[in-house]
Amino acid sequence: MNFTINRQAFVKALNDVARAISSRTTIPILTNVKLELSDEQLTLTGSNADISIQITLDKADPDNELIIESTGGITLPATFFINIVKHLPANELHLTVEGLQAVITSGTASFKINGQPVSSYPKLPELEEEQSLKISAAQLVDIIAQTKISASTQESRPILTGIHLVLKGNQIKAVTTDSHRLSQRIVTLIGTDTAADAAVIIPAKAFNELQSLLEGENRVELKLSANQAVFSFGQTTFYSRILEGNYPATDRLIPSEATTEIKIDAGTLSGAIDRASLLSHESRNNVVLLTIADGQAQLSGNSQEVGQVKEVLAPDAIVGENLEISFNPDYVRDALRVLQGQKVELKFTTNLKPFVIIPEGETDNKQLQLITPVRTF
Repeated sequence: MNFTINRQAFVKALNDVARAISSRTTIPILTNVKLELSDEQLTLTGSNADISIQITLDKADPDNELIIESTGGITLPATFFINIVKHLPANELHLTVEGLQAVITSGTASFKINGQPVSSYPKLPELEEEQSLKISAAQLVDIIAQTKISASTQESRPILTGIHLVLKGNQIKAVTTDSHRLSQRIVTLIGTDTAADAAVIIPAKAFNELQSLLEGENRVELKLSANQAVFSFGQTTFYSRILEGNYPATDRLIPSEATTEIKIDAGTLSGAIDRASLLSHESRNNVVLLTIADGQAQLSGNSQEVGQVKEVLAPDAIVGENLEISFNPDYVRDALRVLQGQKVELKFTTNLKPFVIIPEGETDNKQLQLITPVRTF
């Protein structure tokens, strides 16, 4: 194995692949990055058993400046190798494999590091009975950004750590809940010539890494099998395992009517909650209180150790009955963050039932955040 490549192009590819590599793994070789060189391209692979990322650098792409002298493969310790490549002095990098050692030279610098054979590296999953469709990368980023906030981080209920995707015809519905809040996003696919009917649960952590890789991309091909989801775009192929089990029936949690409604700018409300939570974060229960009475709305926070804050809100409209409701400010702030720049509607039923936050004018729950209130008595 012997090649020369543009160092900056190589660094970018290594950084992307490294998103799938963890130092905490029960399979030691997965702390390595796999390099395979064919007559036409260099392929980099990283994996942590839950997700795998594979990137190909083509000889035909002039940005790569890839010159292939002999083919082959090796796996190298990812952290050491990537740090070495980042700190090399010249724009060009030359790598030669001698047995199970890689010799890396650039400018006046030369490194030699030990590796392991590619035959010891786990093979990437092969899909069987797959469904596939192509979707807009921007739509996929939108789905991830607006739902990942409500995925659970507690492994005690693994199914809730995922994003539940339901594909039907030319629509995708994404739902997450950690049992305290819920996010839902439904999109109609743009410019797709295929349709799929499937329901899968993909770890939110996987989607978080995928979102970072999608910047600047146009289209994504999604392939689904019984236990794997594969996203292909540009020179990147992203593999994620699918969580096993049945996702909770979340539609029944969404209220169909409201007795009290507020319309307000998302940024304005988020700022008020920021200020109220300065004190609520110092209390044991981290709760703020929203009081709606006589056409006015007030937000308050209290900490026995520090003091109290009150702020009168100036919503565009208040409709319905008087209400006092307590909630976790962090949940509401997260929900408002994904709706920044928009007018939002908050719809309440009682002080003990979940309330929803939707963009102004939303009527069919295509973009919805639901928050469970906190009992304070």
